[in-house]
Amino acid sequence: MRTGSRAVLAAAAALALSATPAHADPGPADRDFTIADPRITESSGLAASRAHPGIYWTHNDQDQPRIFGIDSRTGETVATLTMTGVGTPRDMEAISVGPDGDIYVGDIGDNLDGSWDHVWIYRFPEPKALKDQTVRARQYVVEYADGPRNAEALMVHPKTGRVYIASKNEDGGGLYAGPERLSASGTNTFRRIGEVPWVTDGAFSPDGERLLLRSYFSAREYVWKDGRVEGDGTSPGAPFQGQAESVTYTPDGSAYLFGSEGQGSRVVRVEREDRPEAGPARPSDAGEAGDPAPKSPDGATPADDAQGGSATTGFLVLAGATVLVLGIKRLLRR
Repeated sequence: MRTGSRAVLAAAAALALSATPAHADPGPADRDFTIADPRITESSGLAASRAHPGIYWTHNDQDQPRIFGIDSRTGETVATLTMTGVGTPRDMEAISVGPDGDIYVGDIGDNLDGSWDHVWIYRFPEPKALKDQTVRARQYVVEYADGPRNAEALMVHPKTGRVYIASKNEDGGGLYAGPERLSASGTNTFRRIGEVPWVTDGAFSPDGERLLLRSYFSAREYVWKDGRVEGDGTSPGAPFQGQAESVTYTPDGSAYLFGSEGQGSRVVRVEREDRPEAGPARPSDAGEAGDPAPKSPDGATPADDAQGGSATTGFLVLAGATVLVLGIKRLLRR
């Protein structure tokens, strides 16, 4: 092949490489994200990892005994954990990470409000490596002192390690405390310690001083003192979401993350008004909540400008590549 042909081919290769769209850099952790995994259609619980910054654990409502680790920077699944040593889940509804570094999964749903005389909690150490793997879990039998309940919220206190469950009922629910330590060899009786509204998920703040409970349309954050909630709680400003099913705190306690069911569901961050100083406020993606994205002088948003620029650049690159290919063909015919 002639020297001129080699030069044209090199130029074409360089141009083709420059035309390949670069992947966007991952965003910061612990912010809004969309769950990308098509297998996750009923995200019913959410818990921040203690071992892996920026990772959140979730699971489907009724599914195989699987737990998914989601990277909040990208929304992608980075680990799928399959539990062994447990039976077939009936209605997994909640997940929490305890101070011991164990993941607790609540198979506590009962949509018939009392059809099951017991439910289960599964527990296993949070894995050190983020990869698809099988984990050996312990299974705990749970019953309520005042009879069967439908429940969707399981919370492990980040200091004491005690497990709590909030039941769900149209007329309100109950907050139940488990034994000081769960037993894998007998039945664990949970006793009612307070009244709560309709609850679909809950979480303790990382310092253990607040308890957040959410429902389909609202949420309440309570002061937690001496193993009880105090007062009527305050509203954290939960976002409106279809089938609102999950909530947790960011690891630094500076914000809440609210999630919902559905494929491609969105997890939304809401700042705590009294957030710890260590947790700076998140710069909003579009200014303050409700504000439109800033526009350029011609009325286009930055995203529109970027898309238009990318389209123009792509057209020019394609045209240039076409010219080079035609030039190569002509040289090869000589």
